[in-house]
Amino acid sequence: MRRLALVAVVAVLAGCGGSKWSFDGTAISTPAPSFTLSDQSGSAVTMSAQRGRYAIVTFLYTHCPDVCPVIAGALNRVLQTPVAKRAKLRVLAISVDPKGDTHAAVVRFVREHRLLPAFRYLTGTRAELRPVWTAFHIASTPGPSGTVSHSAFEILVDPKGRERLIYDSNVTTAEVLHDLNELVG
Repeated sequence: MRRLALVAVVAVLAGCGGSKWSFDGTAISTPAPSFTLSDQSGSAVTMSAQRGRYAIVTFLYTHCPDVCPVIAGALNRVLQTPVAKRAKLRVLAISVDPKGDTHAAVVRFVREHRLLPAFRYLTGTRAELRPVWTAFHIASTPGPSGTVSHSAFEILVDPKGRERLIYDSNVTTAEVLHDLNELVG
C-alpha cells in the first residue's frame, strides 16, 4: 500500500515543474524556411511576410481523393475561431502537384471548400516548388491514376518565424485550437 501511494505521488509530481505548455502537436523549434510563391489570387506570398502572426504551413493538391480536403476543412474551421483571429492566423497550403494545381483548379478548390481569405493556396512551377519541398522535408511523387503520393503534415509557425509545432495528417480542429490557446492565451 505504501509503495502504491509513493507511485501516485511520483506520478503527480512528474506533471509539475515540466514544460510551461501542454501541446497536442509535437513541439519543434527551428527557423521556418523562406520562400516566395503565388496564391490563388496571383499575389506573391512569402514566409517572411508572415512575421507578427501565426501561420500553419501544409502541403496539399486540388485533385486529392482523400486526406487533402479533410486537412483543408479542419484548418479552415480553425480560421473561423476567435483565437485564430487573435493570433492573426493564416494557413499556407503549398501545392505538391504543380502540373494539376492550375490556377483554375486552385480557384475551384478554394470555392468548393469555402476556404476563407486567410487560407492561401500557394502554387508555382516544379522548379519553384521543389526547393520549398526540400526545405520542409516533403516527398512528392506521382501516384497511380493521377494521384500524388506526398508527405502530409502541418507545421505551426510562430510570429517570430520559428516552427513551433508539427501535426500529422490526422490533425483536428480541436488539436490546433488547443495549442493556439496555449500559445496566444
